[in-house]
Amino acid sequence: MRYRLEDSIRIGRPAAEVFAIVSDVTRTGEWSPQCYACEWAGPDRTVGATFVGHNRTPERTWTTTSRVVANEADVEFGWAVTSSDVRWGYRLATLDDGATLLTEYTEFGARAEAVFAERFGDDAEHQARVRLTAAAEGIPVTLRRIREIAELAPVPGA
Repeated sequence: MRYRLEDSIRIGRPAAEVFAIVSDVTRTGEWSPQCYACEWAGPDRTVGATFVGHNRTPERTWTTTSRVVANEADVEFGWAVTSSDVRWGYRLATLDDGATLLTEYTEFGARAEAVFAERFGDDAEHQARVRLTAAAEGIPVTLRRIREIAELAPVPGA
């Protein structure tokens, strides 16, 4: 079972400010419904850098390592979970009024499907659906929280 899911929100701040927030993985716990903490695995922050995410739901707690796959200032920050290649990220677009359209996306592709088949066997599709449901519920929450953080932040230089 493959899927791609995304949702967007308007944030009344410039893309540079929003990008600074979403590309700082150490802040993920401020907005994510599942990931309560992240830390970089080393000093690198460019494409190829890795970070560790600590996640929990009522059913379980787990840790993932992810690799940055997109890091273009004010445009996109994305990563792939190294164990499954499930992709996550944010795309940013500047609107006519200077605000930002922030899109969060996730993609469960062919490699993720194969990893889940090997890991979960006959339960793989169910496990993928659990994650799809969590993403569908979590992405709008994440976007609203990021908007609140960005719009409540002091204006630089003010």
